[in-house]
Amino acid sequence: MQFARVACLRLLTTLITLIGVAVIVFIVVRVVPGNPIAMMLPPGATDADIERLKALYGLDKSIPQQFLIWFANVLHGDFGTSITTRQPVLGLVLGRLPATLELSIMALVMAVLLGGTLAVLGTRLRRTRAEAGIDIANGIGMSVPDFLWGLLLIVLFGVLWPVFQISGRVTPRLELPFTSQFYLFESILRLRFDLTRDLIGHMFMPALALALPLAAIIAQLLKQSLKETVNLDYAVLARTKGYPETSVILAEALPNAVLPTLTLIGVQFTFLIGGTVIVERLFSYEGLGNMAIDAVINRDLPLIQGIVILFALLFTLVNLAVDMTYAFLNPRLRHA
Repeated sequence: MQFARVACLRLLTTLITLIGVAVIVFIVVRVVPGNPIAMMLPPGATDADIERLKALYGLDKSIPQQFLIWFANVLHGDFGTSITTRQPVLGLVLGRLPATLELSIMALVMAVLLGGTLAVLGTRLRRTRAEAGIDIANGIGMSVPDFLWGLLLIVLFGVLWPVFQISGRVTPRLELPFTSQFYLFESILRLRFDLTRDLIGHMFMPALALALPLAAIIAQLLKQSLKETVNLDYAVLARTKGYPETSVILAEALPNAVLPTLTLIGVQFTFLIGGTVIVERLFSYEGLGNMAIDAVINRDLPLIQGIVILFALLFTLVNLAVDMTYAFLNPRLRHA
C-alpha cells in the first residue's frame, strides 16, 4: 500500500509539472521578440492579411485566452497546426520521436557498457598506474561537452578517416520497407540486417558523442561505490574462500554498488535526451532535436510548444520510472 501511495503521489506531481511547463513555455514563446505571422507573409501583404492570419492561428486574443483555448484543445489531443508546414503538430512530433528515442537508447547502452567496464577495470586495477589513467580519461570525458565530441568525431572518422556516416539517418537509395518510424528495431525484427548495419553506421557517431560524457560520470560514481563495497565483510569472506578478485567484484560488490548508479543513469538519461538537440543538428539526424531548432528559427509557436511538452513528458516519465524502480529494488524503501 505504501508503494502504491508513493506511485500515485509521483503521478500527481508529474501532472502538475507538465501543466507548469505548459504555462511557462506558452508565455515565453509569445513574449520573446519576433512575429511568426510576418515571417509567413510576402513583403506586399496588407494589414487585412495580417489580421486574417492572426485570427486563423488565434493570435488576435490575449495570452490567457490563447492558453485556455490551446489547453482545451490539448485535452482533446489537438496540439494545433504547424505554422511552417501547415500540418498537425502532434503528427509531426510523434513522427520524429522514434528517431530520437532510438538514438538516445543506443547512446545510453553505449554509456552503460563503457562506463561500467571502466569502473570495473579501475576497481580491479586500483592503486596502479592504470587506475590513474582511467581517472584521467574520466576527467576528460566529463569536461568535454557532447557537441564538441560530435565535432571531433566528424573530423576524425568522417573526414580524416571516413569510416562512419556523418549525416542523415539512413541511406536514401536503400529500400525502406518500414511500417513504423522505429527503423532500427523494425529492421532487426524483419531480419533485414543490411538495413540494421546502415542505420547503426549513421547512428554510431552521434550516439557515441552523447554517450562519452555520461560514460565518464557512470564510471566515476560506480568505481567509487565499488571501492567501498569491495572492502565490506561479504567481499572479504569471498576472498578467504578463494574466489578471484574479478569474481569478487562482479558477483559480490557490483550488485550492491549499482543502486546509486541506477538513479544517476535515470537522471542523466533525461539530460542525454535534451542533448540530442545540438548533436542531431551537427549530424543532420532526422530527429526531434533537429526539428526543434527549425521550429525556433521559424518561430513556429505551436510546434515549439508541442516539442517542449513532449520533452517535458519524457523527462518526467523517465524520472518517475527511475524513482519507482529504485524504491522497488531497495528493500529498505520497499518495506518502509
